[in-house]
Amino acid sequence: MFRVLFLLFIILPIIEIALIINVGSWLGFWPTLLVIILTAWVGAKKVRQQGINTMNSVQTKLAQGEMPSDDIITGMMLLVSGVLLVTPGFITDIFGLSLLWPTSRNAIISQVKKHIKVENFSAGATMHGQSFNFHQPPQQPTNDPFDDANGIQKGKTLDGEFERKD
Repeated sequence: MFRVLFLLFIILPIIEIALIINVGSWLGFWPTLLVIILTAWVGAKKVRQQGINTMNSVQTKLAQGEMPSDDIITGMMLLVSGVLLVTPGFITDIFGLSLLWPTSRNAIISQVKKHIKVENFSAGATMHGQSFNFHQPPQQPTNDPFDDANGIQKGKTLDGEFERKD
């Protein structure tokens, strides 16, 4: 884990800065700055558009009682893509744009799904390690007239008065 964090926070910014300097010396300062701002703007716009589509798909699948696992992974990847595209630099833009491309995203989703094990799907769910465990809700209603923790009987109205003291 230390190696990954070292790569992300030390090595990658150094490479990004060197690449920005080289591109800036080749293109010039203003065109380089324009490219960096343009990729951030276009990337954020595309991430927003695809994120809204993914959220609508998740809501549709949940309404139909289906597990939207692909869409949830897609949403996480779009979040990472947005962060990468807004971060100034060319390498992060390349990785961010590759996550926006549906073919590369679907390839990553298929790799991620190999590590997630889904057992049963029902109303409740818990996650243990790398697998999801779904639990069946109780089938029989309880005979207990006091269903909630406060001891209030369902179906009965409590009447009372209050006085505000400020």
